[in-house]
Amino acid sequence: MTEETTKPRRSRGERSVWFDESRNRWIAEATVGYSGSGKRIRRKGSGTSKSAALAALKERIDDYKKGLGPNAEKYTVANAISDWLEYGHGDVDVDTFKRHDYLSQHVVKALGARKLRDLRTREVEAFLKTLAPTHATRTIRDIKWCLNIAVRRAMARDLIDRNVVDLAEVPRGLPGRPSKSLTKEQAIGVVTLTKAHWIYPYIVVSLLTGVRTEETRALLWEDVDLDSTPATITVLRSVRKTGDTKTQKSRRGLAIGELVVDVLRRHRDAQERLRADAGAAWTETGLVFTTKAGTGLDAANVRRALRSALRLVPGIVPGDWAPRELRHSFTSIMSEEKVPLEEIARVLGHSGTAVTEKVYRHELRPVIETGATVMDRVFTVQDVGPGWHMQPLFGVQDAEGPKGA
Repeated sequence: MTEETTKPRRSRGERSVWFDESRNRWIAEATVGYSGSGKRIRRKGSGTSKSAALAALKERIDDYKKGLGPNAEKYTVANAISDWLEYGHGDVDVDTFKRHDYLSQHVVKALGARKLRDLRTREVEAFLKTLAPTHATRTIRDIKWCLNIAVRRAMARDLIDRNVVDLAEVPRGLPGRPSKSLTKEQAIGVVTLTKAHWIYPYIVVSLLTGVRTEETRALLWEDVDLDSTPATITVLRSVRKTGDTKTQKSRRGLAIGELVVDVLRRHRDAQERLRADAGAAWTETGLVFTTKAGTGLDAANVRRALRSALRLVPGIVPGDWAPRELRHSFTSIMSEEKVPLEEIARVLGHSGTAVTEKVYRHELRPVIETGATVMDRVFTVQDVGPGWHMQPLFGVQDAEGPKGA
């Protein structure tokens, strides 16, 4: 120990500095204010020398003046992510939580040990850039979103005074897997050739009604009326944690065609036989689509079963398809049959056509192609003449620049 006293002593009013032999460190402490009940609010700093302890104390005092809590100096990126995942999620479904947890682990692995107060925008951008060669742009954007939300939550709890993540640019990554749709011929093949598979009723309802996969999995028999004219299904719930549909407009009644009615009647009879065979092992849920034990299907059940069924259809690569693309295929067929966009949006449960156009723009061929179709009708190649005859903007001399320049 090179500095003199080991006893606490006062300096500058409420400030004191002493050497703690048990820790072999200098400790500096100061009163920075008073609570509503009149209790002193203190901050401490420590260091291997008196000056280092005072410098650390100054940082704690500065943090207090910024409104930061006493634990801000030790709070790491991993702490922020952990707190958000544990306490900041609210009512999200299990699948959403699992995805956020998976995405956040990329952050924890790369930046977790970094103190949040010391994190800089350039570090965040450098981290995101390392993801670009192996991840889709959307995934990188989602990873940044998770970190951003965690830091915003830390700000609201006085653990950081600014959000450097919000300023970070997201680099372009790999192109994402685009959603696609079955052609009309492929869709007919699927409905015709997958009858022997247990997932067939699910495929028919999804493909012929356009109901979201999370809504189909939550469909109850009490929501199905096969005897009314027309027969209907009523979409009132989903498998989201809250049980609600995606939007208010998603709560809707849909007429169903003869094929759907026939398939659901047969499916209901088959389910009754399953229930009888299972006996006490059957779990009564009231769901239209269940496992052999009566419990609900999860996303993995449906995905595996759909791909298994698609093996029965020549010309289709099963692994290339996901359950949500049955809804895309429904939209494509509706559009190909010249159903107005407004009606497609209403059937899909969208609040307006803007969402339909954004999400299903590749499936809305007649709408997107209307301009080209009309212009081809007005300006025919036969009338205008083929070819491109425009003179070049620059002559050779112009392109080379003025001589002598």
